[in-house]
This record gives sequence, C-alpha cells and structure tokens, in this order.
Amino acid sequence: MEPKTSMNAETWAELVALRRDLHAHPELGFEEHRTSEIVATRLRKAGLNVETGIGGTGVVATLRKGSGNRAIALRADMDALAMPEETGLPYASTVEGAMHACGHDGHTTMLLAAAEAMVDQPFSGTVHFVFQPAEEGRGGAKAMIEDGFLDRFPCDAVYGLHNMPGLNLGVIAAVKGAQLASSDSWSVRFNGVGSHGAKPHQGRDAVTAAGVFLMQVHSIVAREVDPLEPAVVSACALGAGDFAALNVIPHEVKIGGTARAYSAEVRDQLEAAIGRHAKSVAAGFGVEADYHFLRRIPPVVNASAPTKIAQEAAVDALGKGRMQRVFPPSTAGDDFAEFGMRVPGAYVWLGMGETRENGQHHNTNYDFNDDCIPYGVAYWCSVIAKELS
Repeated sequence: MEPKTSMNAETWAELVALRRDLHAHPELGFEEHRTSEIVATRLRKAGLNVETGIGGTGVVATLRKGSGNRAIALRADMDALAMPEETGLPYASTVEGAMHACGHDGHTTMLLAAAEAMVDQPFSGTVHFVFQPAEEGRGGAKAMIEDGFLDRFPCDAVYGLHNMPGLNLGVIAAVKGAQLASSDSWSVRFNGVGSHGAKPHQGRDAVTAAGVFLMQVHSIVAREVDPLEPAVVSACALGAGDFAALNVIPHEVKIGGTARAYSAEVRDQLEAAIGRHAKSVAAGFGVEADYHFLRRIPPVVNASAPTKIAQEAAVDALGKGRMQRVFPPSTAGDDFAEFGMRVPGAYVWLGMGETRENGQHHNTNYDFNDDCIPYGVAYWCSVIAKELS
C-alpha cells in the first residue's frame, strides 16, 4: 500500500530540494534564523497564523477549522549538530563544523509539507505545527515552555516523530511507554593536597581517590538499580595533573559523565548514588568532593491514548504492514519530553531503511533518506484526521 498522500512527483522533488537546501545550510541550536525564516515564510504563504521567536528561534503555525474545540500540537526539530560532515554529497554542509547529522532537516521538511497539505483538507479543531529550536542538548523545548508555549498554544495532545536508520523504509513504530531515556550530566571535583610524587604521605591524594571512585560509580547500575529497570552511568571526562610534571601529585581531579534512566524513581536513585559514592570515597582518603548533578532532559514516555491514535493513523495512512507496535527504547534523549511530561504525548519512529555507508545518527556520514518524505507527510496528515475528525 502506498502512502495516502496527494503528493505528486513534482511536489516530492520540490520537497527534496528544500530538504537538501536545509542540509547544506545547517544552523546550531538557537541560531536557526535562516531555517525559521524559510519555515515561517512558507507557512504564512499557505495561509496559516504564524508566530516566531518563541523560545528564541522557534516557530509555531496554527491552523483552525470547523467548530471542534480539541487542539493538538505536532513537533519537528530544526537544529543541526556541531560536527564536521564527511559525506561528500553535492548538498553537503557549507558551514564549517556544523552538519545535519540527525535528520532534523528531514523532520522540518515533512512537518512543513504536512501543514501546507492540511490547508485544503477537512477537519474540525486546532492544530499547532511546532518547529522547535535547539533539540541537541541546548534546551529548546524548555525554552519554548518557559516562553509561555502552553498558555499561548494550549493543546490536548502532542506528537513527535524521529527518523530511524535500519527500520524498514516507511514503517512507523508507535509504542506505548518509555521510548527515550532521561539525559543528565554529573561532575565531581576531588580536592586534596598536592605533594611531591616521591612524598605522597605529605599530601592528600585526589588522584587515587578519583581512581577508586571510577571503579565504584560503574557498579551503581549493576549492584544498586533493579535489574528490570534500564539505566546507564558513564564517566566521560577526566582531568588531572600535567604530563610535563610527572613528579607532581595534583591537588585536584575532575571527573564528569552522563546518567540515563527511563523512570523518575531511577533517575532520583542515580543522582543520589553517584553523590554518595563520591562523598564516601573522598572521606576515606581525607579529601573533599564537590558534586553536581544537572538534570537536562526528562525521559520520553508515550501515553496510552495518543499512542493508540498514532498507531491507527499509521495504519490508515500507510497500511497495516507499515505499523509496528514493538520497538526497543533508546538510551538517547530528546527534549520532546518537556512537552510530553506536561501534555499526553506520543513519539514515533519513522523507518529510513538501509542508509548510506550504514550512517547512524550523529555520524559524519549520515544523511536523511528523502524517500521517507511521502511517508512522514502522510502520517502527519493522518494523525490530524484521526484526532480532529
């Protein structure tokens, strides 16, 4: 079954050209000025009510029809990543040190096309098309919320979509429950007393304390978290001393990393456990530990009702064979959670099929598969039809 979309070859080619133009001109979080201007201009031309500058560079376009009082929000992210592109494609990034390595150029294109298509389609209610800045760790969704998003654009349900390399082309995976983990950062600074490397007894060794802590912190998930509750604690940065002075025990060691969980309870447990290990190790070595835990992104957890709508929309638009009810959650994060923790939400995966050079997200060889566009547009239009019929 082909996607139920009125998109013809000419329209698809125009959308591919748009997507590749966005790909060639990536913009980092809160810097999406060109992208948001393109989005806002097209949506105004299509006749939607458009507001810009929400949460910095966010765009929200509203389409109302009929007498229905239900409102929904559909969200796409617009930002690129701070990394070089190595695809060698003719539309590769023209901006040094920035590339669309996660497919947000495709997400923007598909939601924009769906908004334009729904201008001529019947429904009864309100749709807010949300083009979010700064998904890649800079807090764009939170910025939109703090800018009054829910007061200015009240909605009863919110929907998100993300491409997935390796999942069969055009398949929608819509699964109830946890989809993406919380994404938090932690850091510990061990403060001791520096000394000559040959006279360690004259100091308080922060380096050894840090080494013991590294051994212990990675035992938290294995020995403290319920084995039926997925979690990750990883140390990702370490700084101490100077290789030009290998006879000096430094007074300070810094360690930092990430923590991931799918539930609020385990998230709390990880925060407490990392700090407890840091403080106890420091006390044992007679040094001090300065501990910080930064809560960045909550987990994405799909609510029952909108997930059911998403599944039905996928079947209606793409056929039963292109809807998947089972798909493993990811330990990656997405600040779509900021919307979903306040309004019932459903976040689905759109299959990209086999990708070039097996390029996965955040890979210098990644490129969005333009063959996905008709499927994504058809799905978005179907969600609106199911919600506001």
